[in-house]
Amino acid sequence: MSMFCYQCQEAAKGKGCNISGVCGKTPEVANLQDLLIYTVKGISEIVVKGKLNVKGLGEVNEMVLDSLFKTITNANFDSQAITEQIKRNIVVRDRLAAKVKVQLSDAATFKIDFAADTTGLMQLAKKLFSGKAKTTSLSEKAEKVGVLTTENEDVRSLRELITYGIKGYAAYTHHALNLGKEDTDLYAFVYEAMAATLDDSLTADQLVALTLKTGEYGVKAMALLDAANTERFGNPELTTVNIGTRNNPSILISGHDLNDLEQLLEQTKGTGVDVYTHSEMLPANYYPKFKKYENLVGNYGNAWWKQKEEFATFNGPILFTTNCIVPPKDGSEKRIFTTGSAGYPGSKHIVADANGKKDFSSIISMAKTLPAPTQIEEGSIIGGFAHAQVFALADKVVDAVKTGAIKKFFVMAGCDGRMKDRDYYTNFAQMLPKDTVILTAGCAKYRYNKLSLGDIGGIPRVLDAGQCNDSYSLAVIALKLKEIFELNDINELPIAYNIAWYEQKAVIVLLALLHLGVKNIHLGPTLPAFLSPNVAKVLIDTFGIAGIGTVEDDLKLFLA
Repeated sequence: MSMFCYQCQEAAKGKGCNISGVCGKTPEVANLQDLLIYTVKGISEIVVKGKLNVKGLGEVNEMVLDSLFKTITNANFDSQAITEQIKRNIVVRDRLAAKVKVQLSDAATFKIDFAADTTGLMQLAKKLFSGKAKTTSLSEKAEKVGVLTTENEDVRSLRELITYGIKGYAAYTHHALNLGKEDTDLYAFVYEAMAATLDDSLTADQLVALTLKTGEYGVKAMALLDAANTERFGNPELTTVNIGTRNNPSILISGHDLNDLEQLLEQTKGTGVDVYTHSEMLPANYYPKFKKYENLVGNYGNAWWKQKEEFATFNGPILFTTNCIVPPKDGSEKRIFTTGSAGYPGSKHIVADANGKKDFSSIISMAKTLPAPTQIEEGSIIGGFAHAQVFALADKVVDAVKTGAIKKFFVMAGCDGRMKDRDYYTNFAQMLPKDTVILTAGCAKYRYNKLSLGDIGGIPRVLDAGQCNDSYSLAVIALKLKEIFELNDINELPIAYNIAWYEQKAVIVLLALLHLGVKNIHLGPTLPAFLSPNVAKVLIDTFGIAGIGTVEDDLKLFLA
């Protein structure tokens, strides 16, 4: 195999990508990402075994979060950027290792001769390949530290489940940090969990326990990000979002980072350049603070996987703040800019200064030279139903449940994707009885948020809480309803869970729901390839995890 990756829903043949990634990443990038994760494990082992003070690690904590974020599906395709991150990690790792007097594994001690690198890492790699250096080359090491190095299938499955959960957890924690909100206990758990994936003494039962603990900390991470977002931008509120266009030069902003959006809007004020949100950035339109910007026009397009066609008609530059990049093949990478943990070769990457400020002037200048967006839709969509807004409607919602106007809620949160069988979710939403309500978050909503499904006594039948991390809101809403109806168990609520997944942020959401005691979650369009038969059985037997069937059969099951 030239690579092996099975962290996302599109794993080739439902087993894993071993020639190139369905997501578009090359074997080189896949292997370098494996090595990057390996360096994070080494750093984590040093911190845990050396009992280092996490509060005193400062920028190391941010560096670890960024490293994990870079390896999320569709986040970073730039081999040079990943190589540079590996180099930084090894330098920091060795500095930390010098402070401790404990026995460490290979992840914390392997050597690559960066000291000889005077003309760039690629030149160093060539030197290493030629045999002039005694240390292992990057590519050779990368090929030896991937997923399949754990031979026991069940242990491998649990280790990867934890790792993928931590990747999503790190993304949310990183967003909170960008808004000045942090909790060192969250960093400490990253080190604990990643170090544990190196520990061959842990039993399967101990790894299962650690998996659920990952869910526990996932709830804390999402709560922290929720606080960071709402303290800076206000509580999301019921909002009608425009999906048409204006005749001005424009910038499209994609991804998840609201701090980046705020900086872009500040820098485009008064320039004559409009800003549109894309895909997971749509929920930014629900926050009161962003409504103050007259040049935030609305949302353009749909879920991430349609971007090739929609970027062509948008005409202007696109800023990726996080993952969800589809590798372009038409030269449009020259109009793509990346920032944060995102990256794509051939696209300009914008970095923050020492104060966290980013200069988006090059994007604004490009926008002024390009045509206005071509309108592809018209009208509007409604959203903004995070927990505060739903609590404001609580009396109305409770009354509708008590009178039978609302018979059941369906949580249909998660991710969208390009596979044809994801039409299931559109058909499912269309066939739901009119006395049911959909609770959603993440880009899965694009399968049904434009279907005009109506309302129940003024309550829209699609309640969009926001981004994938705002699935936290759906859990908070469920817990509040449990309290209001004086129930002993969250599973007694008239709520069914039919969740779509794609990448690792959906994994941490799933683990968070399991920690909160939610059972009988249906997950599709396929179960994760990284679940071994035995691990899948544990999840099925313990939590009632199930896949999806036909729309008709699943509706009968859910509505029974």
